[in-house]
Amino acid sequence: MRALARIERDNMKYNVPILEVNGLTKWFSPPQSSLFGPRRHVQAITNVGFSISRGEVVGLVGESGSGKSTLAQTILRLHRPDSGAIRFDGVDLAQYTQGQLRPFRRRMQMVFQDPNASLNPRLSIEASLSEPLSTWSLCSTRAEKKNRVEELLHLVGLPAHVLKRYPHEFSGGQRQRISIARALAVQPDLLVADEPVSALDVSVQAQIIELLNQLRDRLSLSLLFISHDLKVIGYLADRVVVMYLGRVMEVGPTREIFKAPKHPYTRALLSAIPSTKPRVGHARIILKGDVPDPAAPPSGCVFRTRCPFALTECSVMSPTPISPDKHSSACIRNDID
Repeated sequence: MRALARIERDNMKYNVPILEVNGLTKWFSPPQSSLFGPRRHVQAITNVGFSISRGEVVGLVGESGSGKSTLAQTILRLHRPDSGAIRFDGVDLAQYTQGQLRPFRRRMQMVFQDPNASLNPRLSIEASLSEPLSTWSLCSTRAEKKNRVEELLHLVGLPAHVLKRYPHEFSGGQRQRISIARALAVQPDLLVADEPVSALDVSVQAQIIELLNQLRDRLSLSLLFISHDLKVIGYLADRVVVMYLGRVMEVGPTREIFKAPKHPYTRALLSAIPSTKPRVGHARIILKGDVPDPAAPPSGCVFRTRCPFALTECSVMSPTPISPDKHSSACIRNDID
């Protein structure tokens, strides 16, 4: 697979973390369904830990409802965590106030699934890209600002003559390029991309993924790339974090996870990747049942109710702790072939 060949990066080593997440937990209290019913509390993410090194792409994968977006928003402090640490460049942001967080906002930017979420339809592209430059006082003159805006457009593969146009005049893929340019305007160290290609046509998806890959290399950018599609993750990411019901199931280098997945959930996700050449010994794993209610997760391993390899002990034993620094999985079994 071309993806895995690229992932090796000529044996490049990442050893300087820009982001370290340890024991991150976030609870929500959704509205009560009835006036007299008990108040429900949902543990959206539970004891999550992983790291991202400088210039590294980490793929965050899992089904809808697994907590990926909540994790990303909590890391960026759009939500305040209930416990755990978020160390960005060595500084724990978990308990910072909004005022204390402001100097770090510029260094952490987000690209959303829907580019319309970050583009004001009433503003021209020039105005949209100029806005963050003005907010952070990054350009001293009007000419300098215009040059920077043109540079940003060139960076994402768009010509300068589109500056006066408005978002509705562009295709979905072009709008996503502009959203990426806007996120890059403040020269962040970490870019969080939340399902940035899932709403695009397949051919356009490939173009945006390749653009992100080029930007990572050109700008030494660290990237947390969120997707439900392991094939996309396999092409772009250096390491993979697999989530299910708010917990990390497996973490490790992309090549190792694709070649020898350790957790049954990861195996099921990998078996669902379409292929014109079926792999011998890798039959499709069909998960039975639905994802459990996050307000009442199963005891023991939360995946046990859908796991084809579950043991009786899985209902009472806590899974093996994840080690974010090596290939490891949250599973009490190590005898699954």
